[in-house]
Amino acid sequence: MIRIIIALVIFLSVMAISPFLIDEKGYILIAMGNTTIELTVLSAGIMLTLLFIALIVSLKLVRGGLNFSFGTWNKIAFAGQRRGIANFNKGLAAYMLEDYNQAEALFSKSAIPSKRKQSAYLLAASASAKLDLDSNTNHYLALLEKETVNIKDLGLESVIVNIKLLMNQNKADTYAKARKLIDENHKHVGHDARLLALEIDLCIIEQRFEQAVQYLAAARKDKTITDKTVQAWQQQAYYGSFNDSIKQHDSKALHDNWHALARKVKQQETVLFAYCQVLAENKIIEPLNKLLVPLFKKSPSSEFLKKIRNLPIKQADELIAIVQKQLHKNVNRGKWLSCLGHLALMSGQYSMAEKAFGSLIKLTEDEHGRQYDRQDLQALAQAHSQQGQYQAADAIWLKASSL
Repeated sequence: MIRIIIALVIFLSVMAISPFLIDEKGYILIAMGNTTIELTVLSAGIMLTLLFIALIVSLKLVRGGLNFSFGTWNKIAFAGQRRGIANFNKGLAAYMLEDYNQAEALFSKSAIPSKRKQSAYLLAASASAKLDLDSNTNHYLALLEKETVNIKDLGLESVIVNIKLLMNQNKADTYAKARKLIDENHKHVGHDARLLALEIDLCIIEQRFEQAVQYLAAARKDKTITDKTVQAWQQQAYYGSFNDSIKQHDSKALHDNWHALARKVKQQETVLFAYCQVLAENKIIEPLNKLLVPLFKKSPSSEFLKKIRNLPIKQADELIAIVQKQLHKNVNRGKWLSCLGHLALMSGQYSMAEKAFGSLIKLTEDEHGRQYDRQDLQALAQAHSQQGQYQAADAIWLKASSL
């Protein structure tokens, strides 16, 4: 500013002195149509200088006003966004405090003003799912779908959450939507354990058991998936596969399905029991005995025999004979008495079942350690009921309920 003032002073001084030095004022004539304007050089210079000063002053004023206006406009224009972000943050806090009603309302309210639509709609859907409000969940997921162009916009994690929310509703239409999302991102199934797990779960729900079986190999290799989870999938997938073979075809197809498996797979307990369960349910006795008789002779573990008691074996004479031989050896009588009682009950030999369970309870009392469980007592109560011993059955049911 000081430089400008100095320059103006010099300019005005030169303009004032120059006419005296040349002894001529000089004239400027401006003609526009019929109008003429005549000025001396000095007056023109003064007017231009004043105009220049006025322009500088005006520019300063306008610039200051614009700065003030932009600052005010910024505060007004972004006030809504700041409130939206505040509501979004409050929604996160409410969600973490498990106040899902408040969280849903805040996320829904903050979605547009905070410009975080995807996150807000996804979290609102999750909050409403916690409250079992399926219609609200689907509403937010629909809004999320409108805001999403591809996985880059949403992120794989958000896609996984979306799929889980749809599958958790346990409805045919939401399963179909989940299937569509998985198929759209199917290239990630082999690289992301979370998406692989959802794919296997959905295949089992859709009864695509053969497809689920194919994914099990990848699931076993993934260290983030537990053995317990893999075994549960195995049980369901192989049981479904074996059951489909006999329901859609015949016992020969079931037999072929089993024998087509690798020896290592057959030796896995979950696969073996899935096959035995289908055999027992369809009263295919001879192949079932061929599998179980050698195992019984090897004196299997208590856990193995506890699984056997869940099989609906209606013709168990051959297995009962082996169990009785094991009892004569007087080794681990507790597990064999339990096994005998359940086999006898399943095959309709209620008196034998009653005696086996009675001996099991007495054995436990003599050794001061309980070797029976609730399922044993429930089976004994059923044996009493089948023989018309209702008072004894009621007493056993009461004892079972206390365990």
